[in-house]
Amino acid sequence: MVTHPADATADAEDGNDPSIVALVLAGGTGSRLYPASRSTRPKQFLPLLGERTLLERTVDRVGFADHVVVSTRPSFADGVRDRVGADVDEVIVEPAGKDTGPALAYATHRVAETYGDDVVVLALPSDHHVGSPERFATTMRRGARVAREERRLVAFGVEPTRPDTGYGYIEPGTDHGAFADLAAFHEKPDARTAKRYVDEGYLWNAGLFAWTPRAFRVAARDSPLAPLLTALDEERVDEGFAAVDPISVDYAVMERVSDAAVVPLEVEWDDLGSWDAMQRLLPADDDGNVARTGAGNGREREGEGTETDVDRGEEALFVDSAENVVVSDGAHVSLVGVDGLAVVAWGDRVLVVPVEEAQRVREVVSRLKETGQF
Repeated sequence: MVTHPADATADAEDGNDPSIVALVLAGGTGSRLYPASRSTRPKQFLPLLGERTLLERTVDRVGFADHVVVSTRPSFADGVRDRVGADVDEVIVEPAGKDTGPALAYATHRVAETYGDDVVVLALPSDHHVGSPERFATTMRRGARVAREERRLVAFGVEPTRPDTGYGYIEPGTDHGAFADLAAFHEKPDARTAKRYVDEGYLWNAGLFAWTPRAFRVAARDSPLAPLLTALDEERVDEGFAAVDPISVDYAVMERVSDAAVVPLEVEWDDLGSWDAMQRLLPADDDGNVARTGAGNGREREGEGTETDVDRGEEALFVDSAENVVVSDGAHVSLVGVDGLAVVAWGDRVLVVPVEEAQRVREVVSRLKETGQF
């Protein structure tokens, strides 16, 4: 387990912090949140936890950074600008959506051109829930210091609150106080393995990273992203993207380097990857039912030190039903005599799936994509 120095908070604010460029990734779709999320309406544009979209909440969260940029694909660029264009320094539009590896290689290159090779890029998804912005900011600054001073790629690992088969895990190695060596990444496990990982002090892989552009470039030179890096140096952006396949930055770079570091993130956190997450984030009735219907109009706690607007679900009706999730963009939904279902009504689509099988929504999306209906 990674330990923290007693003066970590003070150390993070002593004026020695590196310049941080928060790089918000907003190019994904979030297919497991179908039907609210669609090919033209990615989940980061959805107000799932209140009146503000997940993207807007993320940009608000990184106000501690010196600069904020958002990276997205061409089809989402106008939507990003409409929602946060006035609040960020730049919207970077990658030529094509090819997962986080090419996206981060391109955006890091662009950041280096504008802000220099020695700033710290803080790469973070645009669809997370974070309970304490203050503690989040402190941890991000600590990770930025590690990235600059150690010249390492840094992954932020979330302290698990339960064995969860929906997340990948990070195995910490030797403890250095404010960070640990990153011993290994582990794929999403089965239930028994997840319990062992938690018992042994592994961390959830949050998909949050920090690095200097110089360190990232060195690490990625010997990776599947190498053709893209070469093309970027020669200002052949489109050719570079055409030369690489879609791949996550985890597979392309992070799992290949031998000296990465991990910094623990000890806050309430969720990646809002599938509908079962709503059970953890919305207030429940006495039978464990949760609902999110239309725009938020109440005030509920969103973890330590913050509040969020949420709808208490007055437009959903539960009769002899328990442990259900209802999400709609305004339609009235009634459930009678059923337990453990996620019912999502958005636009002209309705999804019904057992909450415990929420990950299987990707199977629906896969079939819909085959017929051009996603």
